[in-house]
Amino acid sequence: MDFFSAFLTVASAALFLLFISFCALLLKIFMGKSVMDPRYAPVKGTIFDQLLYFNRLYDYQTQVARTHQTFRLLAPSHSEIYTTDPRNIEYVLKTNFDKYSKGQYNQDIVTDLVGHGIFAVDGDRWRQQRKLASFEFSTRVLRDFSSAVFRRNAAKLSRIILEFSITNQTFDIQDLLMRCTLDSIFKVGFGMDLDCLGGLSKQGGSFIKAFDESNELVCWRYADPLWKVKRFLNMGSEAKLKKTIKIIDDLIYELIQSKRKQLSVKGDSITNEKEDILSRFIVESEKDPKTMNDQYLRDIILNFMFAGKDTTANTLSWFLYMLCKHPFIQEKIAQEVTEAFNCETNETNIDEFVISNLTDAAMEKMHYLHAALTETLRLYPAVPVDGKCSEEDDVLPDGFRVKKGDSVYYIAYAMGRMANLWGEDAEDFRPERWLKNGVFQPESPFKFVAFHAGPRICLGKDFAYRQMKIVAMVLIRFFRFRLADENKAVTYRTMFTLHIHGGLQLGAISRLGLTNSGI
Repeated sequence: MDFFSAFLTVASAALFLLFISFCALLLKIFMGKSVMDPRYAPVKGTIFDQLLYFNRLYDYQTQVARTHQTFRLLAPSHSEIYTTDPRNIEYVLKTNFDKYSKGQYNQDIVTDLVGHGIFAVDGDRWRQQRKLASFEFSTRVLRDFSSAVFRRNAAKLSRIILEFSITNQTFDIQDLLMRCTLDSIFKVGFGMDLDCLGGLSKQGGSFIKAFDESNELVCWRYADPLWKVKRFLNMGSEAKLKKTIKIIDDLIYELIQSKRKQLSVKGDSITNEKEDILSRFIVESEKDPKTMNDQYLRDIILNFMFAGKDTTANTLSWFLYMLCKHPFIQEKIAQEVTEAFNCETNETNIDEFVISNLTDAAMEKMHYLHAALTETLRLYPAVPVDGKCSEEDDVLPDGFRVKKGDSVYYIAYAMGRMANLWGEDAEDFRPERWLKNGVFQPESPFKFVAFHAGPRICLGKDFAYRQMKIVAMVLIRFFRFRLADENKAVTYRTMFTLHIHGGLQLGAISRLGLTNSGI
């Protein structure tokens, strides 16, 4: 009986402590947030509400944004402001750029994965990496080298799809595209052949799984109030994240060391041969080896991989999904390819098409394809939510106040579905909205924010379009795609980048009667 009484006493004390802690958390969330003040954006819940809607988070944000272009979620230490107003986005990303940073809150969440790479840093660190990266992306050597890699892997992907087509099998196009873009970024980024697409690299398959899982687990931190406790105790999602990051780091550090040895053997001759990004950064690091160490190189390369693998593979996956849902548009693009490249109807050799026809001049003619890819990004942006943190009290152009430390996020996924921005047909897939007299016409980057905007606009925008166009043209030239199951719901996986949940099963029919002899 004494034991039972003691147990009840301890249990009651624990429950009371838990209740007090919960009340203290509520007070911290709501105190000092000007909840009822109309000068601040309306409050639509707390960040913990995201737990309830996590699997459909971006649609939930869209639903709220249809009523409130700018709204708030409350966090213990600050407010999270979400907006779809292009005026606010231009103000934060350009006009008042110096007053908005990535912020400590965001950096605490993402640094374990992306380190001090260009996506997570501010100030001098960002400017240094931006300057180096800007120079690298502007070089003709990298442009020509990357284009050759994209063509080679697009042809390889097509040959794999041909095998499925011949045997009438379905396949997960998202998985194939992830492998294709990973091979491309490893070659362009590291100068090394991973051969993940060919299925020869078990290491590559493990890397893709770890890369995607870590992406999702870090995103989960924004909704998980206990993630720091779990990281300290190395339990649950944080223990899993630690393991996935180790898999990523082991491979990247191995590649950095291998590349250093390779360059040391080549010596001065590398000056004229440094085509891949890592080689160029290693050469640059020799000027400041203390700062630009292996950890620095790891962070830079991993950030490039986020930009180069997920964004293009995801966009191409959603693009093919849209083409399957709109077969007339698929055929229109196929016709444009035929006309732009003066293709002979009996041309059945994939490699010959890639080598002979995929010139930059010919690709410039592909206005409808460019519009269709852009329309895909409008509805399915590679990064559905992004934002900055206010360094001081401020007032946004829509009149709502911001307090120092508040986060301001623009929700690209929701923006693509706003009738006030795109018209009553905003949710329709219509490439024609980007064309005037058949010529592609861009929109303001603060309305179409798929590539960010302002001083931090994506350096790899042209790089990404080139890869997507090359892959799309080769695939659409040789195959007609269909969904394996027309009735299956296709949705996203809540991550930093917009993956299709569970992949995308497609079937392919050869347009030109390809056989094994045609590869």
